[in-house]
Amino acid sequence: MEKNRNYFIAIGLSVVIVLAWQFLYMNPRIEQQRRAEEARQAQQATQQTQQTTAGAAPGTTQPAGTLPGATGQQAATVSRDEALAKSQRVQIDTNAIQGSINLTGARLDDIRLKDYHETVDDSSPLITLFSPSDTHDGYFTELGYIAGEAVGTVPGPSTVWTVASGSKLTESTPVALSFTNDKGVVFTRTLSIDDHYMITVTDKVENPGQEPISFSTYGRITRNNKPVTPPVFVIFEGFLGVAGADGSLAEESYKNIEEKPFTSPKATGGWLGITDKYWAAAIIPPQTLPVESRYTHFTDGQPRYQADYRADAVTVAPGQSIELKNLVFAGAKEVPLVDRYEHEYSIPKFDLLIDWGWFYFITKPMFKLMDFFFRYFGNFGVAILLTTIVVKLLFFPLASKQYASMANMKRVQPKMEELKAKHGDDRMAMQQAMMALYKEEKINPVAGCWPMLLQIPVFFALYKVIYVTIEMRHAPFFGWIHDLSAPDPTSLFNLFGLLPFTPPHMLMIGVWPIIMGITMFMQMRMNPTPPDPTQAMIFTWMPLIFTFMLASFPAGLVIYWAWNNTLSISQQALIMKRHGAKIELFDNLKSLFKRKPVQSK
Repeated sequence: MEKNRNYFIAIGLSVVIVLAWQFLYMNPRIEQQRRAEEARQAQQATQQTQQTTAGAAPGTTQPAGTLPGATGQQAATVSRDEALAKSQRVQIDTNAIQGSINLTGARLDDIRLKDYHETVDDSSPLITLFSPSDTHDGYFTELGYIAGEAVGTVPGPSTVWTVASGSKLTESTPVALSFTNDKGVVFTRTLSIDDHYMITVTDKVENPGQEPISFSTYGRITRNNKPVTPPVFVIFEGFLGVAGADGSLAEESYKNIEEKPFTSPKATGGWLGITDKYWAAAIIPPQTLPVESRYTHFTDGQPRYQADYRADAVTVAPGQSIELKNLVFAGAKEVPLVDRYEHEYSIPKFDLLIDWGWFYFITKPMFKLMDFFFRYFGNFGVAILLTTIVVKLLFFPLASKQYASMANMKRVQPKMEELKAKHGDDRMAMQQAMMALYKEEKINPVAGCWPMLLQIPVFFALYKVIYVTIEMRHAPFFGWIHDLSAPDPTSLFNLFGLLPFTPPHMLMIGVWPIIMGITMFMQMRMNPTPPDPTQAMIFTWMPLIFTFMLASFPAGLVIYWAWNNTLSISQQALIMKRHGAKIELFDNLKSLFKRKPVQSK
């Protein structure tokens, strides 16, 4: 029992330290860095505006053979509406997306997601994914060509395309763009879109000349700013991709790329992109061409982050043509949809666009189970509760061994006390006598630890599912919980809304965090109070500390934890009663209200 108790204390203290580090140190530091970065960008934008006013216009030309984006980009100086009005555009309007294609560069730089709003209020603005490059939040995808002078001018960032057919891009009406260069080479680009977020870009190049022409294709995703939300260790946001059909996932944080660019080995097949918590942009290059992809950060002109690729050169014979196809994903990382794209378009490991974490083999099946319950009951909160029950049932044999071991250890506690009194300070003799007692009573002293260790990956997998999947975003539960991905909005310190003021962030201790703290307190009181005063103090205060720490966590996680504690209490009581061990809960609760005797001096 003593070993189990020490084990639980060690786990609890570790979690407290991690949470305290994030809550008291990392979050304030992240906020300070965010403000410093915004101030630096504002100052840089002012300087660039002054340069532009004086006649400087960085980014208007590209050296021959250079991948676009490698030279200066004009600073963001206009609003989004002003930027959209500056160029000719073709509208995009589907069930999932609204926006437009910029005919300058044939850029996808205007995309809003119809199914997602900034808040739980459906009247709030739609989520904006892409914006023009000359806005503060510039974010776009561009596809083009790189070639020598013999080919003539090839489509790039400043090329103005002509609409050949189609007036609006919808699920049923593709749009064709065309450009003929000074050598007579004809470039045709056809864009089509499915019912969600996958855009197919088919490029056709016709060579009417008398000599063969050679060129390379490129694709880039460029954004001016990284996310301003504080990073959380459980979520990856940044650059990612798979190089080659059999390649592994490469993930590079913004911080890493700011320090050093990353270039993947040249490979055929794969994809690359930039991911946020819920949204992503990715390019799937032609799967038959070797490509080299890289992730970079540029500080000349407008600071920007870029994920790009450059394919090997292709040659078009005189009088011939060639077709190349890129896919562009721009939207929400919905799990069934991402899985569908992986199989439908044979995109290697595209499901890893969603950050399933180290325990991928547990996390994804757990989401599928939760999603199954959601589709049946229509409530993700209920799905969390039912998934927790299933997990508990799967681990019941292990938990039974764990609690049985605790019950047996408790049953022989009187004999252990006799051994301590008999052997005194002779630790060697005491150890030998205890091992003999374990053997006689058929007790494995470590049996209570292994079930707990095996359940830790499952706990973190469930934690990951609740925290990172978009299906949990703005998903309601019951009552006042309208978003399982956001903290409980109530607070004890304004009597749960009865008093007309909003408490400070650290005092937003809602109903569900309090319920979680109570269930945690009861679970810890299922075991005897530790005789050591330090351990006893930890056992007493740990539920309160966790209540404050978890108050800022998503409500779905807190509900899960409270429910899991409740199930664990019932499970432990059932198993220990079956083994004839006394349940200490009620005695421990009574002892809290007993007046302790005053010691005489």
